[in-house]
Amino acid sequence: MATEHDTGTRESTRGRVVMLVDNGVNGDSRVQKEARSAAEAGWDVVLLGRAKGKKAETWRIGDAEVRLIPVPGPMARRRHEYRRAVLRSPLAYRPGPLAAYRQQRIKAWRADLNIRLILAQQEGSALTRLRLLVPRLTARMLYSWVKLRHRRTLALEKRRKDMDSALDRFTTAFWKKTMGDRSWRRLDPHLWDFELAYGKVVDELKPDLIHANDFRMLGVGARAKLRAQARGRSVKLVWDAHEFLPGIKPWSPHPRWHVAQCAHEREYARHADAVTTVSETLAGMLQERHGLNAKPTVVLNAPDGEVPPLQAPEPVPDLRELCGIGADVPLSVYSGSAAPQRGLDIMVESLPLMPDVHVAFVVLNTDSPYMRTLRARAEELGVAERLHILPYVPHYQVVRFLSAADVGVIPLHHWPNHEIALITKFFEYSHARLPLVVSDVKTMGAMVEKTGQGEVFRAEDLEDYVRAVKSVLGDAERYRGVYDTPGLLDGWTWEAQADVLDTVYTGLLPGSGARRATGRRVVEAQA
Repeated sequence: MATEHDTGTRESTRGRVVMLVDNGVNGDSRVQKEARSAAEAGWDVVLLGRAKGKKAETWRIGDAEVRLIPVPGPMARRRHEYRRAVLRSPLAYRPGPLAAYRQQRIKAWRADLNIRLILAQQEGSALTRLRLLVPRLTARMLYSWVKLRHRRTLALEKRRKDMDSALDRFTTAFWKKTMGDRSWRRLDPHLWDFELAYGKVVDELKPDLIHANDFRMLGVGARAKLRAQARGRSVKLVWDAHEFLPGIKPWSPHPRWHVAQCAHEREYARHADAVTTVSETLAGMLQERHGLNAKPTVVLNAPDGEVPPLQAPEPVPDLRELCGIGADVPLSVYSGSAAPQRGLDIMVESLPLMPDVHVAFVVLNTDSPYMRTLRARAEELGVAERLHILPYVPHYQVVRFLSAADVGVIPLHHWPNHEIALITKFFEYSHARLPLVVSDVKTMGAMVEKTGQGEVFRAEDLEDYVRAVKSVLGDAERYRGVYDTPGLLDGWTWEAQADVLDTVYTGLLPGSGARRATGRRVVEAQA
């Protein structure tokens, strides 16, 4: 299906696909692989992500165009947070910088009066000291008054953030009851900031198909589809659900955030023409939760089985060299998102119990608060020299990079969303032919027990974790040998998953023609 839109002439393709994601793309291997493989298959792909600052960015992933869009956040604060709380806290200043300004101003006045008093004393001027008496007393009283109001202002801000009073709980319940799934407009209006930033760009691109990644982008995609329909254009919407939203640990501590995201997802799920997700278990849960006519299609978070030819010559960093250790030093590795619920602390706590083992964390932000906490803990335990915190490598290098380790660790805590899928690092470790040590989360633990590719330990149990690591290190070749099982790794490649995704696209746009041959030179990505 050759198409040409107002954004400029483009060569004949199977149709324009606009992909949406609410992050900066780098570090999100799934969306990068989706964009690159769809473009290779003949689709005209534009991937829209979120810029960190106020400046838009653009680059290419293969034949796919990436655009990062600035997303201003004035609606991140709820409407009531911009108002004075005259009844609730009458002494508090109005929201904004006024409280801090008033406190600094009175401090400056008192500092100035103090210097004037010092000069008067040096000059021996009793009259000047007398003249300063009233201003100094006034400044002292005003300082106490401003300090009191500043404390009330901070207390009000905290109460508004915590929203744990009876009145707060009542208003939250009121909006849920009266507005239903539309209540997110009151509970988290920040979702509109994404719509206002992305929506106009999507409209200008005039897509044939919108691929919305995760729950925030679902609404952006659905509204763009509805606007296109109102203008007489047919646009298909694919919702790629990465997680089971009710089961995640909320990204924000605000008590309304999770409620709002769930309502937003429920409102727009019905507008998806097709749904993809990361596991069979999650597919069934999504179908039941949203009453979907068809069970979502599973597209696994699998790594590349082959490296794109343009990237193949790039040298892969040496994991052990970056850690400053030799080939004979036991090395366990964790690669991926870093957060307390991921359980990385157990790897640090285990180091005193395994004096020969080193630990490497390969994470997006090596200086995040969580990483700083783990680094400080390692120093307390006297094992800092055996903890190595390293940045991500490009997704097409991950498997070869990790293959230098001895053990791949997935120490997840028991959260509902952790129980239902084989996550990206599971497949990356497998293609790196690493013996695995995983916590007993349901799906992943069952798979490791079934295949024999590693050991399962009780989540958050240090003693059992140490047992599992020692068991793997003691007989590594036995665990690695599992990967020689015929067919085990064949389906765990992105190339196989890209075929599945292309089938979804083609089913929604039946006039789009056959998938274009990639012509890619095969370069094995496996270790």
